[in-house]
Amino acid sequence: MNSDLPELFHNKNFRHYWIGQIASSFAFQMLSVGIGWQIYDLTDSPLALGLVGLYQFLPQLLLTLVVGHVADRYNRRLICICTRLTMAFTVGIMAYGNLTNSISANMIYVCAILLGTARAFELPANQAILPNLVPSELLSRAVSAIASAREISVIAGPALGGVIYLLGPTTLFATSMSCFLLSCTILLFLQYNFVVKHKAPINLEHLLGGLRFIKGNKVILGSVSLDMFAVLLGGATALLPIVAKDILHTGPWGLGLLRCSPAVGALLMSIYLARRPLQHSVGKIMFAAVAVFGVATILFGLSSHLIFSMLALVLLGASDMISVVIRSTLVQLETPDEMRGRVSAANSIFIGSSNQLGEFESGVTAAWFGVVPAIIIGGVGTLAVVGIWMCLFPALLQRNQLENDPESKTN
Repeated sequence: MNSDLPELFHNKNFRHYWIGQIASSFAFQMLSVGIGWQIYDLTDSPLALGLVGLYQFLPQLLLTLVVGHVADRYNRRLICICTRLTMAFTVGIMAYGNLTNSISANMIYVCAILLGTARAFELPANQAILPNLVPSELLSRAVSAIASAREISVIAGPALGGVIYLLGPTTLFATSMSCFLLSCTILLFLQYNFVVKHKAPINLEHLLGGLRFIKGNKVILGSVSLDMFAVLLGGATALLPIVAKDILHTGPWGLGLLRCSPAVGALLMSIYLARRPLQHSVGKIMFAAVAVFGVATILFGLSSHLIFSMLALVLLGASDMISVVIRSTLVQLETPDEMRGRVSAANSIFIGSSNQLGEFESGVTAAWFGVVPAIIIGGVGTLAVVGIWMCLFPALLQRNQLENDPESKTN
């Protein structure tokens, strides 16, 4: 079973893609620490933290139809390179703002919009390119391997970002910018010839194709919406700067440890899933994993000690990784290649909703009810979503295998 992993990494294109993902994710995770700490330091406002997430999400929402079409019509490798160059430029603006002492909350908000716009184009292209690099029988392992790469950077990125921030935000943003540029350089060596199979007319029906496909496939609709609402309600990680500073009474280093804790759990789980991919009862496993995510969120909200908080976040990350691997594999396996860009763009809205919009929701509820009640309410809400979705999407609950389950498309 494990012999497929060496075969996967013997693929030169996949190796380049994998390393490029590490560099890009490393850059973004360090950037998240820098932006989160600096915006809270400038404003002392939970709502400001939420606004950063909202400003990153809005471009993804507004550009959904456009970016999916672009990913299906143009070279996906080139799209990833251009968007990461844009992110490097944006981070450079923040580095310059700190260097000249002209940084402000409004400048960070503008940069958040630019980052959200770049990621709106990057996410569908980046997701859609993977099935073109590996055979379908290795896709589940490839998804887990990419998830491992991302989590390695999520572990090291925030922790190192917190340490680098002690040298000044300028140093942190300059380091993040360098990692984005490194990712672009690595992707230049990716041998990928994109060919449009047929150019469908550009009309509203074509642009809405991804949303229509997800709506018509109850398993995919159930999995992506379950992930969206669960993480939307349980997005406690948006409040980590406040938890670190006001509840646990640590500095940026403590924030870095908290941010990397979910990634520790996710990395361990992704390594396990890469070696032992899910074979049976994937629907039930997904619902159980999301329920554990909700419980871990509640435990984190109740904690007042750094170590216990980190352990709760480790559990949270491990359970979330199970959901991510199942959802990502289902979406890629059941989507025709000529539609992967539009479906991935629509899927990105669900992901963006659960992350950036979840950060806004957490910031608002924290401003209304306080940090600890907001986190606990989110965890309880996640458990409620699991129960409701088990009733609404029986096809997902009864899903047995990741592939070769055609009856799920019509249930």
